[in-house]
Amino acid sequence: MSLTEELYSHKIQFCLDEPMQKHTSFRIGGPADYFILPADEAELISTIALMRQAGIPYFIAGNLSNVVFDDAGYRGAVISTEKLNGIKHIDGKLHCGSGASLSAAASTAYKHTLTGLEFAYGIPGTIGGGIYMNAGAYGGEMANVVEQVHCFDCINGKVKELNRTDCQFDYRYSVFQQSEMVLLSTVLSLQNGDAQAIKEKMDTYMAARKSKQPLSFPNAGSVFKRPKGHFAGAMIEELGLKGTLVGGAAVSQKHAGFIINTGNATCSDVKELVAIIQKKVLSAYGIQLECEIQFVSS
Repeated sequence: MSLTEELYSHKIQFCLDEPMQKHTSFRIGGPADYFILPADEAELISTIALMRQAGIPYFIAGNLSNVVFDDAGYRGAVISTEKLNGIKHIDGKLHCGSGASLSAAASTAYKHTLTGLEFAYGIPGTIGGGIYMNAGAYGGEMANVVEQVHCFDCINGKVKELNRTDCQFDYRYSVFQQSEMVLLSTVLSLQNGDAQAIKEKMDTYMAARKSKQPLSFPNAGSVFKRPKGHFAGAMIEELGLKGTLVGGAAVSQKHAGFIINTGNATCSDVKELVAIIQKKVLSAYGIQLECEIQFVSS
């Protein structure tokens, strides 16, 4: 039985030859052989099992807000967690599916007067992606609020429960980046707070994002990780690189730490522009900038 027939037999929703530019915040990327939308955790686990049995490469996708797919597309399956988006408030904690948006989780926390997740309001990613990269902003990060992670170990086929220490969080890092464990859901531990203070923080952070970030153009967020003792955007701006253009990709005039798609950018354009920035920063400051965005190819 072919993979297509297997997916049909398991009643798992999928598309063939799906353009990834339709699903990434950067609006860049060629077609994936399969774009699969499991309805729940059980279907996600079944889908992964099918891919491994068939020997087909797969990529687990959240909101794809910091991902750039190759122009040639992806020879394999992109498996979306967008339907695993449940958020429940239980005894002062948030139980979130890996596909739930960070902004939705922050809004739910506010609804229940819980503080600690305000930093995530406006981050265009999912809970799963946020944990994977230990997303953070304005002094907060996922490492501060994750209590437990429910995940699937693709190697031994077992579901595991990890605590905060097990996740090995560091700056823009978690253990999931160097393992074959797929995030299913998480429990976030927050503190009781003041509704007005929580709302003020959320509004302040959202206003800051709108004023400083090029939200009117497709982008993938901050391109580079913050070098120790420096700010990537500041160095890029000091070198006069704002507005530097390669094909349809440009360094944002609004924030030099962002690359924007001016309308017809390709993955190759972005890669070339990243290389130019890295070379100039290394030459001027002796610092090798490390990408925060993820380039995905077959």
